[in-house]
Amino acid sequence: MDDIPRDQLSGALRRGAVKKHVAAIHVSGKLTLLQRKLSNVLLLNAYDTLTSRSRHQIDARTLCLMIGYNSNDMETLKQSLRGLAETVAEWDMLDEKGQQEWGVSSLVSYAKLKGGVCEYAYSPALAEKLHDPKVFALINLNIQRRFTSGHALALYENCYRFVRIGSTGWWPLDLFRRLMGVDGSSYYETFKHLNAKVIKPAVAEVNKTSNIIVTPETRKQGRAVTEIRFLIKDNPQLAILDIDDGEGMRHGPVYARLRQMGVSDRLARQWLSVHGEEQVTAKLDYVETRKNVKSKVGYLSAALDGNFGVETDDGGRAGTVPINARAERLRRILEVVKARTPTQRDADRRLFLSQLTDGKARDDFSKHGWMSPLNAARIRLFWAEMSPGLFDEIEDEAP
Repeated sequence: MDDIPRDQLSGALRRGAVKKHVAAIHVSGKLTLLQRKLSNVLLLNAYDTLTSRSRHQIDARTLCLMIGYNSNDMETLKQSLRGLAETVAEWDMLDEKGQQEWGVSSLVSYAKLKGGVCEYAYSPALAEKLHDPKVFALINLNIQRRFTSGHALALYENCYRFVRIGSTGWWPLDLFRRLMGVDGSSYYETFKHLNAKVIKPAVAEVNKTSNIIVTPETRKQGRAVTEIRFLIKDNPQLAILDIDDGEGMRHGPVYARLRQMGVSDRLARQWLSVHGEEQVTAKLDYVETRKNVKSKVGYLSAALDGNFGVETDDGGRAGTVPINARAERLRRILEVVKARTPTQRDADRRLFLSQLTDGKARDDFSKHGWMSPLNAARIRLFWAEMSPGLFDEIEDEAP
């Protein structure tokens, strides 16, 4: 049966294939490029608690940075959020019992800006669908930043969800126009115009910009094009982009050592993000020399949090960091960093790096992260601004 094209199957045979693979969530509405990027950032920010929390938050500055919008013009952000609340997400798929399920929901159920924080929510039904990897594929923010056309990003989103299958399946042209946000335009009712102004430019940008290559195919009734599908394959030139933000470290040797020790995927990436590869490597080397340790993962966690096994100023080994203001500030910073979502941590690092003009300072931060000794004073000021009151009751001494 593997040799039979799926689109030629029918009934239960085709239903099994559909149930096994990605089911589409179609987003209608004429979203701008900024709104599409905003939608993806909000989803990634909320993803870990999508079904366990009814509301999600992200600071507005982080949000603007992640969508590449560095303006203080909150009116534009408000307009984009309003557009998401007015946009409809629709799904039509088989549930786990093989029953057909149709549903519709606004893309976000509400959004508000208050005190520099954006709060938003999804309807419970949509949150359940968005959180299921069999139904919805997260869009890589590293890739979406590269898009300059809303049509291209829309095409990428709708094709990437079917990357495991290799084809989107046949879409009626009316549905395709709706997915591209050009429905209702008499100009694009003509396939010649749709192909020249939307399909060809979007395909060219997806193939040049993203980690997939798409090839359009059409079906006709008589001389008129009535359906379109896109064949999908990996783009070998940009395959390295096929990772979620912060996940490039999965390909590194330090990540491999952590996983071999038994550290979970999420915790390994968190430690590498917070502490940097050099610091984690040093702690790994130290822990691996210790004998009679029942849980090396637990000992490594304690070493990272408590800073065991680092050289003291006099060249000796320290059991723990001295209890002083400097160590307490660092401890609080790392606690705040650990509590933030992966999207927020990535934005924090980018924002801090953008403030560093000295090459040595940037290199030191890239190696050591928030434990960078060369940037200690700048880091202290950065987090004092990001989290007012973070250093309350700590003796004011030089960092």
